[in-house]
Amino acid sequence: MGLFSKKPISGGVEYLIVGLGNPDRKYENTRHNAGFMAVDVIAAENHCSVDRLKYKSLTGQCTIAGHKCLLMKPTTYMNLSGQAVVEAMNFYKIPPERVIVLFDDISLDVGKLRIRRKGSHGGHNGMKNIIYLSGKDTFPRIKIGVGKKPHPEYDLADWVLSAFRAEEQKLLAPVLQYCAEAVALMVEGKTDQAMNQFNS
Repeated sequence: MGLFSKKPISGGVEYLIVGLGNPDRKYENTRHNAGFMAVDVIAAENHCSVDRLKYKSLTGQCTIAGHKCLLMKPTTYMNLSGQAVVEAMNFYKIPPERVIVLFDDISLDVGKLRIRRKGSHGGHNGMKNIIYLSGKDTFPRIKIGVGKKPHPEYDLADWVLSAFRAEEQKLLAPVLQYCAEAVALMVEGKTDQAMNQFNS
């Protein structure tokens, strides 16, 4: 069965939709959890709950644009995200091209997003671990802008673990909605269209 066959792969799941973040409640609404926030919106849009503990993640199955998808929020903490992703990839025999990863990007302003078919980890610890453990960098990804550090001396860890301000949350809300629309296009094989439509 070819890579791009429309037939469901073992277990029925055809795509993994992975949002990156940290699982503790204290990290909710922080910049580093933008991927989790996007998956929550995708789940709500597709009437799905992401609450089953499997593959070191909170997971939920739903159908997006006619394709069976597994939504994932790894519970491993950010720098070990690859453990969860690779476990699910191996179980469902899913190639990296069918694993869409959503995560925060400090090089993009809040209110922006960027879709890429593949690429390096760009210094992001979650992506770094996924690429390291899978040995591949061909994961389509949606990078969600969380803004750069307010000044060069500001500690990066403190910045990404800081909460979005109220005015930033207003800018972020439509972007999370765009993530849901972009994922629907991407699972249909319309990544170019998604890039043209949503890349800032």
